[in-house]
Amino acid sequence: MSEVKESRRYWLMKSEPDAYSWDDLVAEGEGTWDGVRNHRAANNLRSMKVGDQAFFYHSNIGLEIVGIVKISKSGLSDPTDPDGKWAAVKVKPVRKLKHPVTLKQIKADPALSEMELVRQSRLSVAEVRPEEWEHILAMAKR
Repeated sequence: MSEVKESRRYWLMKSEPDAYSWDDLVAEGEGTWDGVRNHRAANNLRSMKVGDQAFFYHSNIGLEIVGIVKISKSGLSDPTDPDGKWAAVKVKPVRKLKHPVTLKQIKADPALSEMELVRQSRLSVAEVRPEEWEHILAMAKR
């Protein structure tokens, strides 16, 4: 009997480094991704499953992907929302990228022109297609 594995999904999660940085997450070991108040971004949080991976993106300062996290707990209610309408997940650091990938590099690359990060730049939690994920990982090695 063969086991059917669900395919892993990939994401990009933005945080302002002066509020919550990659180093803050590494120091904590596991962090709660909360405070998202955009419906599309919240739906992305609700779609996440344990084991999915996400790029950790420093927004406002840096404007670059700096690391990879994995979803360690999904389907949570946002603890900062007293009404319980918004979603949250827990994440753990996987690894820091050898070379951060900047928004400028992403926007300049035709292979990434349809990426949610490019098309909906204000979205704080975006889906990343598998081919975009692999492309960015290759960029981070250069």
